[in-house]
Amino acid sequence: MRPTLLIDTDPGVDDALAILMAHRYADVAGLSVAAGNVGLGHTVANALKLVEVIGADTPVFAGCPVPLVWPAEDAGFVHGADGFGDIGYLPSTRRVADEHAVEAILRLSRERAGELTLIALAPLTNLALALRLDPQLPSRIARLVVMGGAVTGRGNTHLVPAEFNIGFDPEAAHVVFSGWPEFDLIDWEACVRHAMDFAWFDRTVAADGARAQFYAAISRKARLFNEGHGRRRGMIVADALAMAVALEPGIVRKAERRHVGIELTGAATRGATVVDWEDRFRRPANARIVLEVDQERFQALVLGALDAAST
Repeated sequence: MRPTLLIDTDPGVDDALAILMAHRYADVAGLSVAAGNVGLGHTVANALKLVEVIGADTPVFAGCPVPLVWPAEDAGFVHGADGFGDIGYLPSTRRVADEHAVEAILRLSRERAGELTLIALAPLTNLALALRLDPQLPSRIARLVVMGGAVTGRGNTHLVPAEFNIGFDPEAAHVVFSGWPEFDLIDWEACVRHAMDFAWFDRTVAADGARAQFYAAISRKARLFNEGHGRRRGMIVADALAMAVALEPGIVRKAERRHVGIELTGAATRGATVVDWEDRFRRPANARIVLEVDQERFQALVLGALDAAST
């Protein structure tokens, strides 16, 4: 049975691959969009273009343009100023929905109570506001999967312990992590361990299909960034790994349940994910931290999403 997904996203090159995977293997109720990798105008335009490329009728809901409290820098230096590699794509003719993303999350959770897997690929601003408006939201969501954090402090921002999604809006992450009773967490360090070999990635995106060709174009700048910044394991596509876990829970080979909180005030540690590995706080575990997945199956899902033959 195909899962039904609600995707909170900030496309973004790795978001794009995750969204292609979702539309290949699941039913997608909507894309709720936030600022993050780039500004909201670009992330919404990119979401609309993806839906057009896929040929789907998935609604796109524009959400929060800024973090809850403090401004944050985007990741345009990785994804391109427009989030899609600055390839100058022809904008989609699709239109964004009139409903705000936060309102859409709440409405869909009521209309499809108990059915939805909510997968959070962006900073958690939209989800935090939805949770503040309706603290009962978790009771209506079948499963929450979050891409974020760095569980042993090896992040990817200017603050060493912080991962981008959490570091962009730590207050939002605090609201979600403290208000959601249980969720799956796919952190940056797991994504690094499950990078895709550069040669394999290059062969995959060289496939003839329209999806592969579009993804090859928008990912070119990020591909060069990965190779040029010491990521020797290969191409890191963090949101795609999270999507694989959302689509196929059985792909997880190793995970640990722990309590995870968010540091908000440290001068060098703001945005860090604080994992109680030794159960010293005696708090209930709120996160199933995914440590290892079946890499072969993960890459097979990527192949299928791009209509690429086995490489």
